[in-house]
Amino acid sequence: MFRTIVFLLALVVAVPGFAQVGKSLGVVDANTVAEADLAKMPGMTPALAKAVVAARPFDSIVAFNTFLLGQKLTQEQANELYKSAFIHINLNTATGEEILLVPGAGKRMAREFAEYRPWKSYAQFDKEIGKYVDAKEVARLAQYTFIPVNINTATDADVLSIPGAGARMVREFKEYRPWKAQAQFEKEIGKYVDAKEVKRLWRYVTIQ
Repeated sequence: MFRTIVFLLALVVAVPGFAQVGKSLGVVDANTVAEADLAKMPGMTPALAKAVVAARPFDSIVAFNTFLLGQKLTQEQANELYKSAFIHINLNTATGEEILLVPGAGKRMAREFAEYRPWKSYAQFDKEIGKYVDAKEVARLAQYTFIPVNINTATDADVLSIPGAGARMVREFKEYRPWKAQAQFEKEIGKYVDAKEVKRLWRYVTIQ
């Protein structure tokens, strides 16, 4: 009996949490993708890829879009790039302008994304957005989005879903719990990465 209980508990512990960044189906994070890979994407050149990397991180897809247009890409070229590289949008705060830059989202999804706030999990996203499109399209849209992780309770899987976080940030996010303020996050995580990277990571988290 004792062994059975231990075995069952192990199974419960082994169940991963729901990742809070949509699972990529091929779209990469424009803030962390390697320059060489970026240069091969639609509309990009080696020179433009270098300029993008030098200007990173972008705090929103709108900021990235503005930068690309300033580099003489047309909106159509930028839209084509977004099928390969994107800056995730926060499902709970994204503006209509941000949502409309998600390839194929359109005005309907701009309305539906906002209607069901606050988003708490991708199970909720699958259910609600699945009322309007099929499961394949739900998954495609999800890869462009994130739901901020509660840094005080986030599982390893939650943290690892953040682009570029890795095992080191899993360890550091846990080490300084309980987190109480953004200033604390900036101070402690700033011991390991520069201010730009701290700002990029902060987009994906919340303190509750």
